Amino acid sequence: MAEKKKTMAKKKAKKSPANPKAADNVTSETKGQEYTSLHWLVRPPTIRMLWIGGGLVLAALVAIETGIKTHGYFGIDDTFAFNAWYGFIVCVAMVIAAKGLGIFLKREDTYYDVD
Repeated sequence: MAEKKKTMAKKKAKKSPANPKAADNVTSETKGQEYTSLHWLVRPPTIRMLWIGGGLVLAALVAIETGIKTHGYFGIDDTFAFNAWYGFIVCVAMVIAAKGLGIFLKREDTYYDVD
């Protein structure tokens, strides 16, 4: 009975997406088996590659803009890397607005429960 408990404890201690802070003694073979059940877009190595690839594409687009003369309609949109920093600022503003809106529209967990 004690061996069965030890085996169960070892299985629970394995690092998994549901328990990422478990023991760090997971081999690369175990990691490969662990990620096969996940969709390829939610696997940690894929997410890391997507972040790196996206950053490289954005950096390349800003670098390309150094050789292109832009003609803006307003004074500010003629500045260097306008689309990059304007998009970033608007994205941050939308996240902050959504968080603020969530305060007013939030419902309790039991809102849709039937009595």
